[in-house]
Amino acid sequence: MRATQRFRQLLSEPGIITAPGAYDCLTAAIIQSTGFPAVYMTGAGTSVARIGYPDLALATATEMLTNAASIAGTVEIPVIADADTGYGGTMNVRRTIREYERTGVAAVHIEDQQFPKRCGHLEDKRVVPIDEMTQKIRAAVDARSDDDFTIIVRTDALAVTGWDDTMRRCDAFTEAGADALFVEAIRSAEEAAEVVARTSVPLLYNFVETGKSPLLNVSELEQLGFKMVIFPGSAFMSVAYTVGRLMEELKSKGTTEHLVGQMTPLTDAFELMGLTEMLDRDAGYAETANAAD
Repeated sequence: MRATQRFRQLLSEPGIITAPGAYDCLTAAIIQSTGFPAVYMTGAGTSVARIGYPDLALATATEMLTNAASIAGTVEIPVIADADTGYGGTMNVRRTIREYERTGVAAVHIEDQQFPKRCGHLEDKRVVPIDEMTQKIRAAVDARSDDDFTIIVRTDALAVTGWDDTMRRCDAFTEAGADALFVEAIRSAEEAAEVVARTSVPLLYNFVETGKSPLLNVSELEQLGFKMVIFPGSAFMSVAYTVGRLMEELKSKGTTEHLVGQMTPLTDAFELMGLTEMLDRDAGYAETANAAD
């Protein structure tokens, strides 16, 4: 089953899809090994960890696509990828969708921020007019070659133009062909419930530990009616904290020996990336060659 088909199946089945955020192949492999049904390629994490910039639209489409391809090639579970604003006008969006399809991801989300965009939980965002975004959505839907490829549309209007405009956008984006919606920076549990009540397509919730939205757990979100929840910053924010403490300890004590119990053993880390399978395959090639001789 293709990843796109598997993700559509998840969307049609009961229950919420929990997709923790990965910024590289290792974090994606850990997410898969833990048993989650999907992984989210975080744009913020890609920007911070892969190119060394804050989430201010400095990651190019090429850089995002390269990371998406690496992550999708590492895991078997479906990958949802951040595609920012689609990287331009309607023709750019068409190309963006086709290029993301080639990476092997199962779904993307595009958003209605003006360029240059910024993290949805920062201040001073701007959004494009509704008509401009609906044109992009129609271009995205028209561009996909796989009907199972899922197009999630994000709106950042709540913090910019308010509730009424956000609801107008949800209606317009659904009409334009969005498979699912992502209302960014929801401000309360009551607002979350109202978004669910007012929309007719699957909804994605963005769980950002230090962001603007309430930290509703997965069960609460499922009860409210959300179909997907992503945790984009959990891994890279935890890594920043943990590695920071590790380096302080190393600088202070001149050794990390006392921290061994807090580390994944080297071979176990390699196993996450398929060590035994690769060694067995390599040995099989050697046996075949010896048999031929």
